[in-house]
Amino acid sequence: MYRERVLLLGVGLAVAASLAALAGMGYLGWQSGLRQEQSRLQDHAARAIERARAAFEEVDEAFDELERSTATPCSPRHIEELRRATLDTRSAEDVGYFRDGRLQCSSWGALREQVPRAAIEFTTVGAIGVSTRVQPRIRNAPPMLVLHRGSYSALVNPERLVDVLAEDDVRIALHAPGDQPLTAASPAVEALLARVGKDASGGTVAGQLYGVSRRDGWEALAARPLAAVAGRLRGEQLKLLPLALIVLAALAALSTWLIRQRLSPLAELERAVRRRQFVVHYQPIVDLRSGACVGAEALVRWRREGALVPPDSFIPLAEESGWIAPITDQVLDGVVADLEAELAADRSLHIAINLGAEDIRSGRFLRVLDEVLPRTRIRADQIWLEATERGFIDIEAARLTLAQARAAGHSVAIDDFGTGYSSLRHLQDLPLDALKIDKSFVDTIGLEAATSPVTAHIVEMARALDLHIVAEGVETQAQRDYLRSREVGYAQGWYFSRPLRAAEFIAFLRRSRATHGAGPEVIRRPER
Repeated sequence: MYRERVLLLGVGLAVAASLAALAGMGYLGWQSGLRQEQSRLQDHAARAIERARAAFEEVDEAFDELERSTATPCSPRHIEELRRATLDTRSAEDVGYFRDGRLQCSSWGALREQVPRAAIEFTTVGAIGVSTRVQPRIRNAPPMLVLHRGSYSALVNPERLVDVLAEDDVRIALHAPGDQPLTAASPAVEALLARVGKDASGGTVAGQLYGVSRRDGWEALAARPLAAVAGRLRGEQLKLLPLALIVLAALAALSTWLIRQRLSPLAELERAVRRRQFVVHYQPIVDLRSGACVGAEALVRWRREGALVPPDSFIPLAEESGWIAPITDQVLDGVVADLEAELAADRSLHIAINLGAEDIRSGRFLRVLDEVLPRTRIRADQIWLEATERGFIDIEAARLTLAQARAAGHSVAIDDFGTGYSSLRHLQDLPLDALKIDKSFVDTIGLEAATSPVTAHIVEMARALDLHIVAEGVETQAQRDYLRSREVGYAQGWYFSRPLRAAEFIAFLRRSRATHGAGPEVIRRPER
């Protein structure tokens, strides 16, 4: 279930992250497109300000030139000067001469009907008065701006002030210094300019995308419907599609890596240690002479998702990664919790705990025992320590650790003898109490195998070294009878019992006591 949950969670997170990445890239692309469009509208607004300033300066220069004229007002020469001023001023549609508030003549010539001068609404740069939305007496002519100074006025088409080669759907509102509107922008655009505030530079409001430019009191806003640029914005989103695919690929790779890390054997082992998922089963050890149960080997099992994982599946990884130490500690905790009462009641009973190679080298577990056992009713000589031959690579460190263990009262056995690195010299020199014959040799008893004689030689060697002998993996009566005939003291294996849970082992032990009595006191090998 855990693996399924991790896979589902990993896939869910990967999908969520992918969707978030796509949404994020879409958002970034959309925002990038918006910024580009806003910048374009700001450019339009800035050009409108520049064009308006240039138009006012041209009209101001034309007024200067006309005021320096010595021609008689409205004379042919004067009218020619008005025409030249109109032609030289690109933004002017007409330039007229006023006297007593009435138009006397213009670039069109002398007028029969003297038109009253438009009222000045405000004055801007260069002392130029401005009249807005003046309707000229020309059929179908749009409302005009009229710029006044002295006796002269110029008729200006406001559309020319904002004619900046913008898209057809761009609308520009232009204000002169003093927040005076100059263009006949739509009420919606004027309202937008009033709404965005004095500090805004661009954005979207009410479905309109806008950009604002300000300079020396001039202010212009260029606006465009957001729907008109949607295609361009989607194009910007598509530009980020390759990057989005790269991000998705990276997220997929990261999710796969994380799932593998989470579900890797090492990661699962680490979680098992932290969650204390290890339990102890007990393989009974039987005295071959009396048939009595004298103890058990504590075998660690990993309870994972309701199933038991055999030690061969995780012990090598635990030893390689260093997690064997906390697992061994949990085995000791299990023995204390399961069997303290039984060990206190029967001092002939012992439990054998396997040590990892690092614990044999460092002696760490001895310190753990020194800390734990005094708080219990278990004696040190009731805890046997088993060391495999892999732990004897550093023979001097192993000798020191085993000597310290025996000095503390523990019996020490070499486990799986014959499968590792031990030589007879090392076996003779190491402070040991017992030798355990590996199952692979016990299996050859009664067979015509090449290794059949080895079992007898091991028994003779152990007897010569005054070591107790425990045969592992006994599965048949023939094996038991052979070992007993060779005066092997102890055995364990499925012939006697499979590894048992604590409650089952206690029941087995009590049946053994009822049938065979208690086992003999543990006799350690004499010191040499």
